[in-house]
Amino acid sequence: MTLSTLLVEDDQDLADSICEYLRLKSVSVEHANNGPEGLRLASTNHYDVLLLDLMLPGLDGLSLCRELRSQGIKTPVLMLTARDTLDDKVAGFTAGSDDYLVKPFALEELTVRVHSLARWHSGQIRTLEVGDLRLDLDNQQAWRQQQPLKLSPTGFILLEILMRASPAIITREALEQAVWSDEPPDSNALKVHLYHLRKQVDKPFSQPLIHTLPGKGYALKQSG
Repeated sequence: MTLSTLLVEDDQDLADSICEYLRLKSVSVEHANNGPEGLRLASTNHYDVLLLDLMLPGLDGLSLCRELRSQGIKTPVLMLTARDTLDDKVAGFTAGSDDYLVKPFALEELTVRVHSLARWHSGQIRTLEVGDLRLDLDNQQAWRQQQPLKLSPTGFILLEILMRASPAIITREALEQAVWSDEPPDSNALKVHLYHLRKQVDKPFSQPLIHTLPGKGYALKQSG
C-alpha cells in the first residue's frame, strides 16, 4: 500500500528533491509552498504523514500544526527545520509535531522517518518510555513500575516534554514557553507544577527521575 504524504515547503529546489526521492521510494507526495495552502490541503485531504517546514510564508509550521491539532486532525507531523536547539524542538513537540528533522538531512533518513511515523500511527499506541516510566500519549495516561500516576493536564504536558528531551536539560524558560507561551500565570507556577509532578513520578519510588540542575534547568533521567 502506497503511503500518502503532504510536503509543505517554500524552498522549491528542496521540495523538488524531496518529492522526486519519495516518489522513487513509492511514497506519493503532494506539495504546498506556503502555510495557508498547506493548511487547506491537510484539513480537507487524507494523508499518512505531513512534512512541515518550520519557516513558511503566510503561516509558520508551528502555527499550522497547532491549528490542525485544534481541528482534531491527528495525522503524524514531521517538522523540517534548520533550527536545532533543544528549545526549538520542545516548541515543535508542544505544538503537536511527532518528530523533528534538522536541515540539511539525508533523503534516505527522511524516508525512514516517514515510514516509521506511518507505522506508529496505524493503530499502535504511541508511548514514551524512560526507565520504568511510561507515558501513553493517545490516552493521556502514565505509569511507573506499572503503577498508574495521577497527573494534572499541565503535569502531563511537562512530563511529555521532559521525556521527549530525556536525558537532556531543558531550561526553565523553555518549559514555561512550552506550557504557557509568553505568559506564565505567576513566577512560581512552574515550581508548583513540578512539585506536584514529582509527588507522582518520584516520591513513591526509590530512585528519582526528575532532576533540578541549578542555573541550568531540569532533566528527566535515570540516576547513574
